[in-house]
Amino acid sequence: MTEFSEQYDVVVIGSGAAGSAAALEARENGASVLVVEKSPESTAGGNTRVSGSGWFVNRDADRAEVFLRTLNGPFPVADDVVEAWARATVGLSDWMRSMGADVGRSGDFHTEPEYQELDGSDCYAGMDTIGGRMGDGLLYGFLRRALDERGVEVRFGTRATALVTDGGAVVGVDVDGPAGRSRIGARGGVVLATGGFSANPQMVRDYLRVEEHALWGSPASTGDGHAMAQRIGADLWHMDNMMTITGIRGDDEFGHFLALWGAQSYLWVGDDGRRFIDETATPKHGHTVRSGRHELFPTRAFHLIFDEAVRSAGPLSPTPDVLPVGWNMLMKDTRWSADNSAEIESGMIVRADTLAELADAIGLDADVLVRSVETYNQACDDGVDDLFGRAAATLAAVRRGPFYAVRVTPLLGWSNGGPRRDGRSRVLRTDGSVIDGLYAAGEVSSTYSWRKDGGFHIADALAFGRVSGREAAARVAN
Repeated sequence: MTEFSEQYDVVVIGSGAAGSAAALEARENGASVLVVEKSPESTAGGNTRVSGSGWFVNRDADRAEVFLRTLNGPFPVADDVVEAWARATVGLSDWMRSMGADVGRSGDFHTEPEYQELDGSDCYAGMDTIGGRMGDGLLYGFLRRALDERGVEVRFGTRATALVTDGGAVVGVDVDGPAGRSRIGARGGVVLATGGFSANPQMVRDYLRVEEHALWGSPASTGDGHAMAQRIGADLWHMDNMMTITGIRGDDEFGHFLALWGAQSYLWVGDDGRRFIDETATPKHGHTVRSGRHELFPTRAFHLIFDEAVRSAGPLSPTPDVLPVGWNMLMKDTRWSADNSAEIESGMIVRADTLAELADAIGLDADVLVRSVETYNQACDDGVDDLFGRAAATLAAVRRGPFYAVRVTPLLGWSNGGPRRDGRSRVLRTDGSVIDGLYAAGEVSSTYSWRKDGGFHIADALAFGRVSGREAAARVAN
């Protein structure tokens, strides 16, 4: 008989959107609940805390099934997961309002689906947020208050180290916190809501094959839940899927979001000094169109080459009044200068009077870079980009010196893969059997095997967080 220092009906590991939703749902269903969170209160909440904090509004469950299957494309997930996702993402805003949230539709971001051309996209009715505002930790703040109001304890600075099993079922969790190590029982089960593995360089290299990246989100995303689940026999799914963003590394492991929303006199070149893609192809949550199909992008670093028109058009990275998201901005209070001058002075942006000098400064072959820019400029003059099909309206020549370069680094926002689960959020073994008492929700085991649309990550976390909490509470009742 396993001995515990304390017991609850449900123990949730992680306090982001998925963990909070699981705890709230379990509490609503009569369970006693404890949330353990390895981060201190000042930085807890995982990627939810620094995300856009919006969830997509699903207007039709049947059409949503079609949409998710189309988005997954050649990498399908099980039918019961698709069906559960399509139904559990309906009514999330009503659920939030029932707890007192001021829910409003975003009027600036994700007002329509990114993948409008795909069958089923008509299920997408926009994206809801707290107060109709993006980011700024608003969703995390609301969920934190909701837990407090319902008497759910969140034990900060408490790391889960291992899942406790009895006869193959998960019955508790070992933790290491301020008071030392202890073993906590979970009569109904344990919910893994530990986030992804973006901050685990070895896992990023092993599973995502990304050699160089910067962090967009929480440094606590180190794959803890993945390791605990694997140790007791959990299978894994779509571990190679992710969402990266064009980024610029700061002075540590974190990065800034590169958003070229102003002048368009720029091009991208690889380490060989040559263009390799339509630079203005719409980024769709980690994917972009290349060679006629969607591919993960970016997966490797490259160089942004631009001229004075882009430099003077505004900051290369959005300011808080435009898009208050990301660890650098919200947790470190880092700000990009309005005219890019601070970044030029620091060397983050390299400046030169000529393209040849610029090439020398960033270690590229000067002749190759000059030819690349000249070829691009000719395409601008002709109004046709025969190489990569960049739209004529976006073709603006790079001629107005001085010239600038920035090393663009994949900014890793989310990993998607983790312990395989079914439509009831139950974690599965490699033989397909259920690990009784273990559930997973959120980034630790995202539903998305390939493409995803705006507000999908948070919707998935809230939806399957609720499923997990309800299922775990039901095991106590039964």
